[in-house]
Amino acid sequence: MLSGMALAGQAEGTIKQVSKENMTLTLDNGKSYKLNAEMDVDALSAGMEVVIAYDVTGGENVITDMQVVE
Repeated sequence: MLSGMALAGQAEGTIKQVSKENMTLTLDNGKSYKLNAEMDVDALSAGMEVVIAYDVTGGENVITDMQVVE
């Protein structure tokens, strides 16, 4: 395995918590995901169902794409 390689993943769930200070959200599965600077943190709130794509970079789950499930 290459040390600089990022792993990709996908997750689906309900937002349990959003931290504007840390730019993270936590899903009901207990895992935290880092929001990128382009995402509107104010538009996210607990209880929203989302599907996210993310890369694991430097030990953090960094969101690359997110869709709100209606």
